[in-house]
Amino acid sequence: MSRQRRFLLWLACLISGLAVIMPVAGGSTGNQPVAVIEITGTIDPGTTSYVSYALQEAQAMNAAAVIMELDTPGGFIDSAESIRRLMDEHESTIYAFVRPKAISAGAYLALAADEIYMVPGSTIGAAELSVLGVAEVDQKAVDVWEKEMESMAERRDRNPEIASAMVRREIAIDDLVESGVLLTLTASEALDVGYSEGTVDDQAAFLQAIGLADAELHPVDSRISDALVSWTTNPVIGTLLLMIGFGGLALEVITAGFGAAGVLSLGAFALYFGGNIAGGMAEYWVLLLFALGIGLMLVEAVMPGFGIFGISGLISTIVSIVLAAVSVQTGMIMILISIFLAGVFSVLAFRFFSSRGMLRHIILSDAETADLGYVAPRDQQDLSGKEGIAVTSLRPSGTAMIDGRRIDVVSEGSFIPEGEAIIVDRVEGVRVIVKRLDKGSQ
Repeated sequence: MSRQRRFLLWLACLISGLAVIMPVAGGSTGNQPVAVIEITGTIDPGTTSYVSYALQEAQAMNAAAVIMELDTPGGFIDSAESIRRLMDEHESTIYAFVRPKAISAGAYLALAADEIYMVPGSTIGAAELSVLGVAEVDQKAVDVWEKEMESMAERRDRNPEIASAMVRREIAIDDLVESGVLLTLTASEALDVGYSEGTVDDQAAFLQAIGLADAELHPVDSRISDALVSWTTNPVIGTLLLMIGFGGLALEVITAGFGAAGVLSLGAFALYFGGNIAGGMAEYWVLLLFALGIGLMLVEAVMPGFGIFGISGLISTIVSIVLAAVSVQTGMIMILISIFLAGVFSVLAFRFFSSRGMLRHIILSDAETADLGYVAPRDQQDLSGKEGIAVTSLRPSGTAMIDGRRIDVVSEGSFIPEGEAIIVDRVEGVRVIVKRLDKGSQ
């Protein structure tokens, strides 16, 4: 065999060996990490903060895929849209694993994933818009949200009409949902209409279905900061923080100095704005706008009347709080409720501390009443023009005998010796002003 033939045979064997080895190496998932993100409870800015961190961790570990486990009744649309943008920017495949529910904003996130898998008994859908879970929103917002849901469905070749029926009650689909009812799909229904890739009994079956049975799972836990953001951006907690902030500020203005009420107010406002800024709901300039508003109102507090400083400060404060909230409507509702509660809180707190004497160093609680021996000064206008004798030397104040009474008097400026004749020049309030009597004029 020639040298050339031997070389060709060797090259063929090498290529054949690589052809056998490479598929085996590429198909092995035993050492491939897979990140697991658990989204439970309400979807809020804290969830956005957690998902952002988790996807960064998945990127750092070079995860082959990301599993997003969903068990949520929904939440804030703005937060869900922020998470969807983070998902779009992530390079590896993202699987939505619904167990047991992905409702409202949760359904939106499931549709944004590359594939959806559900456990038996799980549900997905019911994505109707509301404000704080009760109030209806305007038609324009509903139209935009409907298009968002349809868009998520279309990009995975799913029926967009089904997504619309999850948003609007008036949409009816044969053999699926009647008019007047929001569409919520069970696991089997979602599989039948193409809104899931499979129904699996548990996580092991799910991993087997997506070809990652031997993968190494890496659950990404949420951080304390994520929980803090969720807590402070909750509308109920946010309203309470604003109430404490406004109530403490009111007490601090009423009382003197800077005390516990001021510290409590600063802490409440710091938590409100800090949580919303950390959750991506606001920028730092919103906090500066709030500080400017408070400063302007304090300037107005020490000036007579209600002018440009007070109006500008009030507007700046309200605008900053609304802009820091999860939505304008939510912010307005929180403002109205918190100001009302702050007023009630301030009155009750003021009465409580006053009744226990805790504010006696700044509040005059003793009255100079007649039964305690306090009487108002006598009106002495009738002394004007009357003559008398200086009982003591007037330097310039002293005592004089006028109209048969000892009267505290003040000379007009010059020294008047004891026993000198005087005449009352005028009476100013409680001051009796006298001068030396010109004997030549008598």
